[in-house]
Order: sequence, then C-alpha cells, then structure tokens
Amino acid sequence: MNKVQGYDIEDLAPGMSASFAKTVTEGDILMYAGVSCDINAVHLNEDYAKTTMFGGRIAHGMLTAGFISAVLANKLPGPGTIYLAQTLKFKAPVRAGDTVTATVTVREVLVAKKRVILDAVCTVAGKVVLEGESIMLCTSSKD
Repeated sequence: MNKVQGYDIEDLAPGMSASFAKTVTEGDILMYAGVSCDINAVHLNEDYAKTTMFGGRIAHGMLTAGFISAVLANKLPGPGTIYLAQTLKFKAPVRAGDTVTATVTVREVLVAKKRVILDAVCTVAGKVVLEGESIMLCTSSKD
C-alpha cells in the first residue's frame, strides 16, 4: 500500500484491521451542524438536551460514523478505494470531550467482484457506541 493507492484486493485477507482515534470537540459538533444543516437541539442546546433521555448534549451520530470513513479512506483498504455501502447501529451517545476509536476489520474478500466486506465499530473508553458493516470497491493488481 502507498499513499496514492490503498491495498489491492489481492492483498487483503480476513482479520486485517486498522483504527483511527479522535477526540470530539465542541468545534467539531458546531462545524458538523453547519455543514450537514442538522441543527437538532439535542446537539446544540444544553437546556433542551438536559430534558432528553441523554441528560445533555450529544454529538451527531453521523459525525461519529464519519470516523469509520476516515479509517476506510486512509488506512484499510485505503486511498483509491470506493465506498459502496454502510450499515450503522447507534449503541450509545458520544459527547464533546469523548475520544472515539473507529476500527474496521476485514470479514470477507470477494476477489472476483473486487469487493471487501469489513466489520466496523466505534468505541469510547472501551464501550461500543456504533457498529456496522462496510462494503468497499477495491483496485486489483491485475488492472
């Protein structure tokens, strides 16, 4: 793998794994609200958020999911690969100040179709906050 092109499909194998960690900041939440236009009060208004089941403001779930995209795009399978599908199950809230670790693990490699299926999970302090499945289109060394 190099910085221009990620792993070729032939170089991937079940069990391969990569991670990315980031501490979510107040700025991240505000910028995500601005870019996505998701201005739900549970993300932006502490007084309102205190009245919800979360007891305070939470980060956007899709902000957390974006960290999975960072692993897929930058590490495994890496640059040059194309996102085809993603399932997500949100398990617990993420708040400003939490460090989210996103990890993807190769579950299945479909060489003939140039597809790889990966399990994706995000954790905060060892607790699963998001899990899902990613499907990526990869390059081939035979192209």
